[in-house]
Amino acid sequence: MNQWQCSNCGYIFGAETPPDKCPSCKEACTFQNVTCYIPECGGPGNIDPRLATSKKGDTKKG
Repeated sequence: MNQWQCSNCGYIFGAETPPDKCPSCKEACTFQNVTCYIPECGGPGNIDPRLATSKKGDTKKG
């Protein structure tokens, strides 16, 4: 499973592919894949802190 971050509100969630609308803000946004692919951050299924950006009201869900 990949980890996706909403470009609008910063919400991070797990899904195989990004949805058409953000599950948090309900907007049609672009999504950045912030999945970790290296052992240093835990490997697949985890969030890569180098890719994830913090936004006000950021909610991280695995």
